[in-house]
Amino acid sequence: MSATSTPSRFTVAALHRYPIKSCAGVALEAAEIDARGVRHDREYAIVEAGDGRMVTQRERPRLALIRPVIAADGALRVDAPGMPTLAVTPARTGEEREVVVWRDRCRAVDQGPEAAAWLGRFLGVACRLLRMADDHVRRVDPIFAGSDRDQVGFADGYPALLLSEESLADLNGRLAAPLPMNRFRPNIVVAGGGVPYQEDGWRRVRIGEVAFRVAKPCARCAITTTDQETTARGTEPLTTLATYRRGERGVLFGQNLIHDGPGTIRVGDRVEVESET
Repeated sequence: MSATSTPSRFTVAALHRYPIKSCAGVALEAAEIDARGVRHDREYAIVEAGDGRMVTQRERPRLALIRPVIAADGALRVDAPGMPTLAVTPARTGEEREVVVWRDRCRAVDQGPEAAAWLGRFLGVACRLLRMADDHVRRVDPIFAGSDRDQVGFADGYPALLLSEESLADLNGRLAAPLPMNRFRPNIVVAGGGVPYQEDGWRRVRIGEVAFRVAKPCARCAITTTDQETTARGTEPLTTLATYRRGERGVLFGQNLIHDGPGTIRVGDRVEVESET
């Protein structure tokens, strides 16, 4: 492993958060990093009313059309085609339900009947909107965590996902039709290195005020095959990625990050690679 104290040629090209798991993302100029990762990222989840099973784009691509925004005061505003705007004042106490994310069982607060009815009308299934309880700690997989303090919201497993524009450009050069970055739902997009997949070799990076550990490559699922504007689903990019990006854990594209502590990162920040393989 080698280390460097000099900035790489990479800078932050874009930042995104996804307030409701599996729904559309929001572009940010600056992202506050708190205990769970990008503040308000995957803070909410939708579950089926009957069995409490989480609703994601894997089964319901229509979620991509739901566009949530977090206001400065923390309130949630949600829009979708043909629907009136839904305004949600976060319920921090009240009826709690259990949300299962892979092997984790998370405590969450139900956000009430109005949100449930709105989502039910749009998705065509009885469901509830839940917000992770403020005092709940969902720990990162201990195989990759650096300490018991490492935690995450309703994201699949890690506080942040990083991808480079160069890696996407390389993939698009192999496809019949190029795909936008939103297919891959990153939190941090970096650019400027000139070479694709350089992020594969990073082990520690510093962006703005925050140091991150690169935990593992991100295994990709069917969500990447869903057009985020139309919800049409095909076979790409998984078919092409499988020809050259398949690992033991599946088709890999992007890197999962764990932050060392709180801070703020901004579009334009330099990416300093502190250690790499």
